[in-house]
Amino acid sequence: MKALVLSGGKGTRLRPLTFTIAKQLIPVANRPILGYVLDQVAQAGIREAGIIIAPETGHYVREYVKDGAEWGLSVEYIPQEPLGLAHAVRTAYPFLGDSDFVMCLGDNLQGKGIAGLVGRFRDEKLDCLILLKEVSEPKRFGIAALSPEGRVLRVVEKPKDPPSNLAVVGTYVFSPRVHEAITRIKPSWRGELEITDAIQAMIDMGLRVGAEVLDSWWLDTGKKDDILTANQIVLDEYLRGKNSGIVEDSVIEGRVLVQEGARVVGSRIRGPTVIGKGAVIEHSFIGPYTSIGDGVRVVESSVENSVIMEGSCIERVERLEDSLVGRWVRVCRNCRSRAICLRVGDHSEIEL
Repeated sequence: MKALVLSGGKGTRLRPLTFTIAKQLIPVANRPILGYVLDQVAQAGIREAGIIIAPETGHYVREYVKDGAEWGLSVEYIPQEPLGLAHAVRTAYPFLGDSDFVMCLGDNLQGKGIAGLVGRFRDEKLDCLILLKEVSEPKRFGIAALSPEGRVLRVVEKPKDPPSNLAVVGTYVFSPRVHEAITRIKPSWRGELEITDAIQAMIDMGLRVGAEVLDSWWLDTGKKDDILTANQIVLDEYLRGKNSGIVEDSVIEGRVLVQEGARVVGSRIRGPTVIGKGAVIEHSFIGPYTSIGDGVRVVESSVENSVIMEGSCIERVERLEDSLVGRWVRVCRNCRSRAICLRVGDHSEIEL
C-alpha cells in the first residue's frame, strides 16, 4: 500500500496568503495542515508516499516535508498542473504502478485516522473505498447515492439536483484498476478529470466500490473561516505538551502551551491556546482558540479566535478576533490619528 498526498493547486480562495505559501502549509495550532495528514498516513502503516506539488508552491512543500523522515516515510515529489484529482492520479502512475494506494487531500482534516479505512479495503478485497460525510449544502461537493444496503449506486460532482446529502470526503482507497477507469473518462465542464467520474467508471465496470460514512468531523480548509474552525478543533483535541517558555506576572487559564523561548509578561492567556517559539506577549489578552506563531509579538492588545502566523506583530489593537494573519504582518493602532491607514496587496480582505 502506497499513499498519494495532493499538495498542489493555487489556493485562490486563500489569497494573498497563498501567493507565498502552499495552502496545505497554513498552520493550525502552529503546525501545517499537511503535517497532520502525513501523521495519519504514517499511522496507517504506510511507508511510501508520493506528494503532488504545484510549480508555484512546490518548493515550499519540499522545504517542509524534506525526505519524509519525520514521519518515517520515503517521499517522492510529483509536479502536476491543476487539472483535476483524476489527472493527479494519472500523473502519479509511474510512482503508483500496480500498487493499492490511499489518496488524501493535503488541505483536508478529519477526526478519524485512515488505518481503519485501509484495513476494511483489504479485508473486503475492494477496488475502491470512499469516505462520505453528511453536509448541508450538497451542491458544493461530489455526492454519492447509496442503496438501502449501503452499496454505492452513483457518484456525481457538484450536482444541480443532488441525489443525497452524502459528500465524498477527500480520502479514498484504490486498487490499480482505477488507472483503467481514468482512461475511460473525459474532462468535465470545468476542464478537469474528476475523481468522481473515475469512481463512477469503476461502478460501471462492475468493480467493488464501497463507502463508509464518517461519524466524526471533517474540514476542507479552503477558506479563512475553515482554517479558524480547524484551528479550534485541533486545539481542542491535540493541544498537549509542557510549557517551556517564560511566564511573568501573568494569569494562565485552561490549556495553554507556551513554547520554548516565548515570553508572556503582564498578560492574561485563556486556553486552549498555543504561544509559539520565541513569541512575546506583553500586557495583552490572548483568548481561546488562538494560535500565536513563532516569533510573533503581541503588545497591549486583545486577540481571540485567530491564527497569527510567524513573525507578525500586533500592537495597541483593542480587539482582534476571527482573524487569519499571515507571516511578517504588522497590525497596529496609530494613537496620533483616528484615521485608518492601510498598505494592502492584491486579493486582500479588510473588515472594519
